Amino acid sequence: MERPIVAASLYLVAGKATDSVTYGFVPAAARLGLDAVLLTDRPAAHRSGPHAFGGPVVECDVSDFRDIVHRIGGARAGGVPAAVFSNSDFLQAPAALAAAYFGLPAKDWRAATRAKNKALMRRHLADIDPVFSADARAVPPDAPYPLVLKPREGVASEDVFLVEDAAELAARVGEIAARRDDPLVAEEYLPGDLYTLETLGDGRELRVLGSFRTTVSPPPFFVEERLEWTAPPPETPQVLRQLETLGVGFGACHTEFVVHEGRARIIEVNYRLIGDHCDFLLADLLGIPLFEQILRVHLGEPVPSVHVPRPRHAVAEPVIADRSGTLTGAPGPMRVDDGAVRLSYRPQRAVGEPVAVTRTNRDYLGTVRAIGPGPDEVEAALARFRAEHSWTIT
Repeated sequence: MERPIVAASLYLVAGKATDSVTYGFVPAAARLGLDAVLLTDRPAAHRSGPHAFGGPVVECDVSDFRDIVHRIGGARAGGVPAAVFSNSDFLQAPAALAAAYFGLPAKDWRAATRAKNKALMRRHLADIDPVFSADARAVPPDAPYPLVLKPREGVASEDVFLVEDAAELAARVGEIAARRDDPLVAEEYLPGDLYTLETLGDGRELRVLGSFRTTVSPPPFFVEERLEWTAPPPETPQVLRQLETLGVGFGACHTEFVVHEGRARIIEVNYRLIGDHCDFLLADLLGIPLFEQILRVHLGEPVPSVHVPRPRHAVAEPVIADRSGTLTGAPGPMRVDDGAVRLSYRPQRAVGEPVAVTRTNRDYLGTVRAIGPGPDEVEAALARFRAEHSWTIT
């Protein structure tokens, strides 16, 4: 039985402003009776515009757990911390360390660090799933090309390329180095069908919420073009074993993996809730207060049971920019019913905003979400929605 929530403060640790925090976790905190206090290194982004936060915004070096602890301890606007929480890829370890300082439920900071650092992840999984991985500037001559070049702690498919040989690797490394200076890794290319695994745990029990089948763009890029709800593949227990080895088992986790010839191999672990509006799709599809349930785990409650919904089909399909310029026309957020299919759309770029094609997930203009009784109905409704609306880049 869920315990009533007493008045206390949820300290939300955030970098950039996101819909997941603004429209997901902040309202969920209010429904739980929590006063939310936002700690961020980008206060201006959270004080005005579409992500304006109505509660206290405290400027903080959120990459440093010591500053998070200091700001929480001295926050006049906030009360006794009931939870310290972040949904950011980059901030899981510092948020976990700050929560541990106050004796609050938290992820293991070491597991959060392993999940974020792809080189550490590969080393930690080497005994049960060896994958070639090396510093991109020190790849041996006998490396098993093709390789996937990527930032060691990158996100959203940014600067991720398939390279066929040493010459192409060197060229891509030089290209990336011209715009960023963080470490790069080169990993063995893992063939197979790409899936996600969405989980929620309380440190004792890990529950599988579901899985998406992911379609990506042709190489050398890896833009996620579509996510389609599916039953977790039979190889899912292999992924759960790898997550256990990494120490992942508290809060939400979004894992990407491939299945090839009966073997499941992790591509990356995002130790937070799935993004790009698929979190809202997941909540709608399962019919559960997903954001509240995640926060309740961070408040010390056991992970709730997950009831598989009646057979339904769901798709998240981003609208992807095909050219650079300025977005001069696009629909606003909406929810519509097309027969038995419920469609939702939320923009990720505002009209008037400049667009630069990067061949990454940053090219999304918005995401269409559809839930219906079956694939035929959902596909037809998606096609009608795309035909009835336009996105103009000039």
